[in-house]
Amino acid sequence: MLTSVQDLGRWGYQSSGVPVAGAMDLPALRLGNTMVGNPENAAALEVTLMGPEIEIKGGGAAVFAGAELGFSVNGKEVGSWNVVLLNDGDVITFKGPRGKGCRGNLCFAGGIDVVPVMGSRSTYTRAKIGGFEGRALKNGDVVKVGEPSPLWKRTGGFNIPEELRLTQDPEAPLALMTGLQEDAFTEEGKKLLFESEYTITAESDRMGCRLEGPKIGHTEKGADIVSDAIPLGAVQIPGHGMPIIMLADRQTTGGYTKIGVLSPLSIEALVQKMPGNKVRFRKAVVQEGADEQKRIKDAVRRVKELYASYVSRPEVKAAAAAAAPLSTHFRLTVEGKSYDITCEEIS
Repeated sequence: MLTSVQDLGRWGYQSSGVPVAGAMDLPALRLGNTMVGNPENAAALEVTLMGPEIEIKGGGAAVFAGAELGFSVNGKEVGSWNVVLLNDGDVITFKGPRGKGCRGNLCFAGGIDVVPVMGSRSTYTRAKIGGFEGRALKNGDVVKVGEPSPLWKRTGGFNIPEELRLTQDPEAPLALMTGLQEDAFTEEGKKLLFESEYTITAESDRMGCRLEGPKIGHTEKGADIVSDAIPLGAVQIPGHGMPIIMLADRQTTGGYTKIGVLSPLSIEALVQKMPGNKVRFRKAVVQEGADEQKRIKDAVRRVKELYASYVSRPEVKAAAAAAAPLSTHFRLTVEGKSYDITCEEIS
């Protein structure tokens, strides 16, 4: 079990040697935050395999965005991608993986409220930076939630259609865009990479996914290079010939050859795999990666529209109806445009 506070990452400090960190499944975090009225970059609890038991103090709303890990409230399974309203004393538990996938983001309305470090709330455990005391959560920790959207009580029951969840086929080969130091590998080695099956090893972690399988050979240039930047999803192949796919906690620079970079949705597919799972690659072009980025952006935009429609619906659930009459003012920003909103409940 590993649960830590993560947002979209600590960008802007790689030149100083500070890794980005952030959520492993970035599209899921963006979608989950949108579902509870948060900014896309709000901090959430990233849960891996077996989640924690959490007792709620006060009230709120939450959604588990990611793999089906048996997200439950008071023993009743809610499942992923369903917003649930929480009351004082409610207990969140996870019953374990329900098939494919091993991690997700527990997003609370208002976001996890820890002190930002270098503009991010993400946890980088190797240097004990950010998050909750720079570490994974443990028994007895008390984590605060920020101020939620004024309409959070109307989010209960909100969910999104399957096609907007961006869930990937776990059996599909990973799309690899070559080009970084492709000429450092033999033609036979490159052919072998795209025709072979690799196994994820137990040494894999948030820093990188280590693979075991046929050895990829280098040309006379060798495996060592002058250190350069390491992007998310880079496929690094050191002298031993085994691919290492660089993930959220990757180092900022590295001195081994990189044959290419995975596409955004292939990264999402990879981070849902566990040690022992198999991986294959297929060759992709840069435009495919750009198209996937657009698909992710379009999905988030569509979920924002569905959220706005859901919370403004005329029907109000019993819990909200019993609350005090609603009268509030707030500013809503959608696609860079700001709107002043006034909400009043008329009896």
